[in-house]
Amino acid sequence: MLLLISPDGVEEALDCAKAAQHLDIVDVKKPDEGSLGANFPWVIREIRDAIPADKPVSATVGDVPYKPGTVAQAALGAVVSGATYIKVGLYGCTTPDQGVDVMRAVVRAVKDHCPEALVVASGYADAHRIGCVNPLALPDIAARAGADVAMLDTAIKDGTRLFDHVSPDACAEFVRLAHAAGLLAALAGSIKQADIGPLTRIGTDIVGVRGAVCEGGDRNTGRIQPHLVASFRAEMDRHAQEHAAGVTAVS
Repeated sequence: MLLLISPDGVEEALDCAKAAQHLDIVDVKKPDEGSLGANFPWVIREIRDAIPADKPVSATVGDVPYKPGTVAQAALGAVVSGATYIKVGLYGCTTPDQGVDVMRAVVRAVKDHCPEALVVASGYADAHRIGCVNPLALPDIAARAGADVAMLDTAIKDGTRLFDHVSPDACAEFVRLAHAAGLLAALAGSIKQADIGPLTRIGTDIVGVRGAVCEGGDRNTGRIQPHLVASFRAEMDRHAQEHAAGVTAVS
């Protein structure tokens, strides 16, 4: 399981760089513009320059409306600015077909410029609160559009968490559907260390965190702490070893 950490700017990205050996992806977002709020192109470039070259950068393009052309341009801006993973939050899409329209436009814009870049179609575990597409539709949307990753996050950051809205069994089904479609499965949404075990057991490929590695556990007012990143990774490694040992014992 890969660890994706979301700094809110260049200063926090430098904190991520201090913990680079413990993380896999640095994710650029702007939390005050939403769950998947897009940051500025120059901030993506500065963060790309601030972290080790072997660490890929992910960039969100926002909690987007159903406007495929607008979103495609934003996605191109993110990849031109140095992002390897391009994340799109399908906030304004109310049907799977709308989601596919947006993601197909994004995939074309991104892949025409950088074929090796990875496109992430993100839905929301609390979709029922905002009226967007069903979370379990995301793997099919991503596959039909030619994206690389299906992701779930939470739209409303009010202290509720991924598992408050989508049960571990439903998350396992999300991961199964993604893998069956040849996609990576990413899960986020106020993930805590206590969630690492279930996420490992269901085969999650990428786990996204912010609050869990911020001072005081606060994604808004706390700052990312390198020692908390190291602690989170250590817990991930422990669960991975235990899971591997259990699988070996069963087989």
